[in-house]
Amino acid sequence: MKIISYNVNGIRAALRKGFIDWLTGANPDILCLQEIKANPDQFDTKPFEDAGYKYNYWYPAQKKGYSGVAILSKHEPLNVEFGTGIEYMDFEGRTLRVDFEGFSVMSLYLPSGTNIKRLEHKFQFMADFQKYIDQLKLQIPNLIISGDYNICHRAIDIHDPVRLKNTSGFLPVERAWIEDFMNSGFIDSFRHLNKESDNYSWWSYRANARENNKGWRIDYNLISEPLKEKLKRAVILSEARHSDHCPVLIEIH
Repeated sequence: MKIISYNVNGIRAALRKGFIDWLTGANPDILCLQEIKANPDQFDTKPFEDAGYKYNYWYPAQKKGYSGVAILSKHEPLNVEFGTGIEYMDFEGRTLRVDFEGFSVMSLYLPSGTNIKRLEHKFQFMADFQKYIDQLKLQIPNLIISGDYNICHRAIDIHDPVRLKNTSGFLPVERAWIEDFMNSGFIDSFRHLNKESDNYSWWSYRANARENNKGWRIDYNLISEPLKEKLKRAVILSEARHSDHCPVLIEIH
């Protein structure tokens, strides 16, 4: 089972950049998208179905052109869960889950902290999301949470940890939260198999950051502890260029 997570920074823009050709070549069983920035009536979903993703689920934000997540699957899920039931989260279309026999996959788009107000919102989201997942794991122990967490976990995950230590996405409180979240029963699939530095999933559009690989690793496939023995592969697909992010992939048996 191959699962890819990708913050596309606008699905319509990604489609104009050859996204379907890339998807056909990458050929995941399940694709989690974040920041779709569109309602499904604003673009043609048929190319996804033609590519083999008959089961495609879209959860846009109430605010047009903002946020939103999706999951595309080649396999029919047993259940699809739109949102968390927490109103402010669901208003922004930030979580979508599909349940299969033996495991579930969630697409997550955690808020960024672009200013003080949004940073406070992010902290509230982080606290409420932890509580929500703590309860969910009691029902679904084999859980994969794929998406844009908007947090670099460790110094190895950011190109300039000293200069950026007071920047949202690498604040001590954010790093402590994701550390605690992982310690609550999740594995960072990429770091579990890859210890090398200079592996990033997001680059600023400014100052040739991507060409110079001055990036941040903020996109994760976190897998719950019971799935650890099933993890076969975890890679960052940095050659894909439909967004300021790139896809992150895992394979599980």
